[in-house]
Amino acid sequence: MSDPTFGISISRIDNEPRPVVWSDMSVVGLIGTAPAADATVFPADTPVFMYSDDVVKRTALGNSGTIPAALTLINAQLGEFQVAAKVVIVRVAEGDTVAETIANIVGDGIATGLEAFVHAGPTLGVIPRLICAPGFTSQRNGTDANAVCAALPALCAKLLAHAVVDGPATTEQAALDWRETLSSSRLIPVDPAVRVMNGTEVAVVPLSPAVIGIGVRRDHEKQGRPFHSWANQPVQGIVGPSRPINFSLTDGATEGQRMLSHNLGVLLRGEMGVETAIASGGFVFVGTDNAGEDDLWRFYNVTRGRDYIHLMFLRTLRFYLGRFNITGQTVQAVLNTIGFALRDLKADGDILGYEVKFTRDQNSPEELRQGRFTVNFAAEEAPVLRFLGIQSARYRPALDALLDDLLAQVGAITG
Repeated sequence: MSDPTFGISISRIDNEPRPVVWSDMSVVGLIGTAPAADATVFPADTPVFMYSDDVVKRTALGNSGTIPAALTLINAQLGEFQVAAKVVIVRVAEGDTVAETIANIVGDGIATGLEAFVHAGPTLGVIPRLICAPGFTSQRNGTDANAVCAALPALCAKLLAHAVVDGPATTEQAALDWRETLSSSRLIPVDPAVRVMNGTEVAVVPLSPAVIGIGVRRDHEKQGRPFHSWANQPVQGIVGPSRPINFSLTDGATEGQRMLSHNLGVLLRGEMGVETAIASGGFVFVGTDNAGEDDLWRFYNVTRGRDYIHLMFLRTLRFYLGRFNITGQTVQAVLNTIGFALRDLKADGDILGYEVKFTRDQNSPEELRQGRFTVNFAAEEAPVLRFLGIQSARYRPALDALLDDLLAQVGAITG
């Protein structure tokens, strides 16, 4: 359409920096059994979205199996002004043996079991990024790795998710032996289990749903930003750990400290009047690490935070693709979009600093001609405070001050 000879032309300019679009990192992916569930509401190997306080769907799940108990434990951890967690349920058939159920959870790698979570985005509009399979991550055949733990890293990499996995909850050595079979920055290992009330009886259930619930609560407290650890947080809705773990804030030669040194998150009991305990009462989760090999990415709040940044780039910068030509203004708009997002994260204390740049080394005329350019960014997530050193010494200047006071007093008396 040509401009009028006598009239007005209005054009909208739309190459400014884009408003940032963040992803929800707190959607829970819960896989397990619910043999009494209504199959029309929760068909097997099918992702089903629910709010954890949905009475209708909770009723449809029934009371047996691992999923209902996990939902109860997740709900018990929610914080102030939180009504429910967002949960994607995948129900699998309960086998005649635990090994058969584990095989059902692992699935066929295409559509069943864990792979059903991959279809949650297209079918439900939500992607679970906090995964757990409570009750089925500790069993091993001899020295082999657990099959669910072996399958989870690839799934989590697809979803940019993390999975909390339960250890054997028997002995320290069993937990360490199990930990040796894990090697992924997307796995968060925890041990032992927890004791909860089931009617009038005490039941032992996995810890992972409680840790997941703490994660949901912490994200909520930080306006959905996953840059903060879940360590030193109270665990509610339980009557105790499945076994006591000895711990001292000042002694590394305790079971709790040894397990933490091997990246295992632990459940500890508070002790009234004991200053070296983790708390004065209640039960506290302590764990800062994932099960990866790279100490640069050791803290799960750092790896989750970097996922958050990367997902923001995907959701925000895709707007530019195909809509704009490569010009100085387009490149500057992309740089500003990235820089403004990182600036806000720094202002909130989620990252310590950042750098964004467009350089000749990473871009050539040939690449530009093909419609491609590369932007570099660096950011430093804030580390977790997990050790505080205090050096205690005598202070001689206080004696000098005391002596000066004494001399002044004596002088006043003697004139």
